[in-house]
Amino acid sequence: MKLNAGVMGSPISHSLSPRLHGYWIKKYGLDASYLAREVKPEILEQTLKDLPRLCLEQGERFRGTNLTIPLKEKALEIVDILEPSAEKIGAVNTVIVAEDGKLIGRNTDGIGFRDNLAEKVDVASFKGATALVLGAGGAAKAIVYALQEMGFSKILITNRTEARAQELANHSGGATNSIKWSEKETYLRDVDLLVNTTSLGMAGQPSLEISLEGLKTRAVVTDIVYVPLKTDLLLEAEKGGHVAVDGLGMLLHQAKAGFEAWFGVKVEVNADLRAYVLEGLKK
Repeated sequence: MKLNAGVMGSPISHSLSPRLHGYWIKKYGLDASYLAREVKPEILEQTLKDLPRLCLEQGERFRGTNLTIPLKEKALEIVDILEPSAEKIGAVNTVIVAEDGKLIGRNTDGIGFRDNLAEKVDVASFKGATALVLGAGGAAKAIVYALQEMGFSKILITNRTEARAQELANHSGGATNSIKWSEKETYLRDVDLLVNTTSLGMAGQPSLEISLEGLKTRAVVTDIVYVPLKTDLLLEAEKGGHVAVDGLGMLLHQAKAGFEAWFGVKVEVNADLRAYVLEGLKK
């Protein structure tokens, strides 16, 4: 039976997910489809309940869906089983339909962040290290969770709205503290990993104003922005001799985790896939 998965959100027309998953479906010769579905929060629960039946009527088996804005938090109260990743992060980005029909809520953003880093550095070397996270939104929540799982002993969070940074630090617990946005550069000398989770530096957005002069040479810099692929932050990091990791890989690796759960096929993130997705960004 043909397998069916997709992505839900509102708006959804801009999503790269159908292109990305479609690449794997074609490459691995799967009898499957991946569709973008415009879904608002108020109809999410009914949509998730109806899709297995509707797909079956078309000779397909609904395996699950990605969720994007504004559905990630709404799904917390809808799924039957909430995995620790989604519970801790406070958002579901992947729904998996179990064999018994129950809905499993998972968050693969943290996995995507970790595996993207792992392409460039040995993430095991970060055990006991210090990270500085710029931003305190949904992406930051997932990344702080991933950093804790990776064994960072100290995680600093800063945000232009300081109360949000404090709120995320309180939510995350452990050795997680908030610092003032205006003082972020004074902490760089102690940082092993600098992460930008804000939209600053994205095409059409203001620049991220930060000097990396105080950052130790072996520190790694990553930006979840991928338009442009190399932000000013990453360009400055490269000039300073730092390992710089762009944000596209996080998108690809979080998608990989969902794809494998739905379709039961191991897939790879490689240069061809990156090029194919980047081509889609230009359209």
